Amino acid sequence: MSTPTQTDLNQRAEQLLREDAQKIQQLIKVQLENLTAPKCPLYEEVLDTQMFGLSREIDFAVRAGLITRAQGREIISDLEQELAHLYSIVLPSPTEQQESE
Repeated sequence: MSTPTQTDLNQRAEQLLREDAQKIQQLIKVQLENLTAPKCPLYEEVLDTQMFGLSREIDFAVRAGLITRAQGREIISDLEQELAHLYSIVLPSPTEQQESE
């Protein structure tokens, strides 16, 4: 059995972080598909906790030299963009809310 190289470890760290981001994204999709109140405070608390945990994982990986700070920001940014997209599909924009009133 060969010892993993630093490049292998770096790639694996990034892969694991992206998988964790994907799990959060999946959590959002399930929430938006199954609940009638997507802005549930309890659900938002869980999401905030998950996002905080991911940011701590990324911070650790950066400090350990497994990924760059730019890679970490990219993972968070990609997830935030996807979440914004998912919410835009389900939740009306402020403009749409005002028009319906």
